[in-house]
Amino acid sequence: MKIKEKKDFDAVKYAREQKDRLSALFSEMTKEEILEYLKRKSVERGRVKPGA
Repeated sequence: MKIKEKKDFDAVKYAREQKDRLSALFSEMTKEEILEYLKRKSVERGRVKPGA
């Protein structure tokens, strides 16, 4: 039987934390504010639409 090593990074835990953080943030925003937030973050990260 293999002995499990301690994880340095837990992807599932991180994803859940991010989901909870965004859920709390978006619960206070309107649909238009959410869309603007996502567009702004996309531009900040340098992502471009595939057809652009």
